[in-house]
Amino acid sequence: MLKGLTLNLNDWLQRNTIVRNLEFFQDFIIISLCLGLFCVMLIRLGDMFFSFLSPLDLRQVTSDILFILILVELFRLLIDHLQQQRTSVTAAVEITIVSALREVILRGVLEIPRDQIWGIAVFLVVLTGIMVALPWISRFLEKVKTPNSETAEENATMG
Repeated sequence: MLKGLTLNLNDWLQRNTIVRNLEFFQDFIIISLCLGLFCVMLIRLGDMFFSFLSPLDLRQVTSDILFILILVELFRLLIDHLQQQRTSVTAAVEITIVSALREVILRGVLEIPRDQIWGIAVFLVVLTGIMVALPWISRFLEKVKTPNSETAEENATMG
């Protein structure tokens, strides 16, 4: 019995098993987030349709629509993460841009202090720069990875 417990403990302590179990728990968390986001989207969609029964507030309807679109994009980001086991930086940046613009639309440009508008503008320029630079950065990193992997293969065949 003690030998079986020791073997079981050794299996648990193997790196592959630990990584596999941690990936399982990570997937469980992401699936839980997806289900929660889906429920929130349905609730907000229902609230939006019920708000049509009262006098129409265009700012609130626009805010609800943009919020639901942000939730849909977050949902897609999580689904992509489940499928590919990595997060798309471009999609995350797009979601952030839409979220910042939603806040500006919700509050109104004329109601926001000038310093905050400048801060939001700089923030959006930086995010746009990240989106534009990502393809170049990924190509550069692929070029850097390729020679290193070739030299590693050459060293492995020589040794």
